[in-house]
Amino acid sequence: MPEVMVRLEQVEKSYPAGDSTIKALEPTTVDFHKAELTLIMGPSGSGKTTLLSILGCVIYPSAGQVYYGDENVAELNPNQLAELRLQKIGFVFQQFNLIEPLSALENTMQPLLLQGVSRNQARQQAEAALREMGLADRIHNLPMKLSGGQKQRVAIARALVTEPELVLCDEPTASLDAKSAGMVMEELARLSKGGKAVVVVSHDLRLRKYADRVIYVEEGRVSNSISNEEDYR
Repeated sequence: MPEVMVRLEQVEKSYPAGDSTIKALEPTTVDFHKAELTLIMGPSGSGKTTLLSILGCVIYPSAGQVYYGDENVAELNPNQLAELRLQKIGFVFQQFNLIEPLSALENTMQPLLLQGVSRNQARQQAEAALREMGLADRIHNLPMKLSGGQKQRVAIARALVTEPELVLCDEPTASLDAKSAGMVMEELARLSKGGKAVVVVSHDLRLRKYADRVIYVEEGRVSNSISNEEDYR
């Protein structure tokens, strides 16, 4: 059995809505493992992004506990929580979120510079990360000179340059054509086989073939292991 990277124990999330509350996530207990690509699927508004945001320590659950290994996230102070996000978690977004005036190399260096890594060392590590993504000949290109698939691979390199244990991806292929989406998912699958815990949120059924496990979310309720398209529907 793969090693557990993150465990959610009876985690739920509610938001105030006037005199009532909206339950975005019902009580959920689920593990996420190292060396595993987990695909979170479900319709828009189902709670997928809420689940991912709790995993990434971007929002706190309304109830329940989040554990990174044996470490209870609720017991961390703000500085420790920021350090956890910076050191252990890599984020990949649908819209790439690249800094337009910076080259692919400079974009990829940013997380390392935030960690206090020297500029020379940051450059070396960023170049290596971009080579891993097949972008050795694009390192000096600005985002406007890159295709959608290339931009997403720069975003993945930026997420991985700090060598995080957990990679969280929110609709990473939604803006890409089928070929580019396949290349991105193949890279993410390769990373999971290398030992990282990779979690991908998507509504695209075609991505299931890349996943080791599928979690389905509907109306804030979580279930595991969709086996076929009929189950999804």
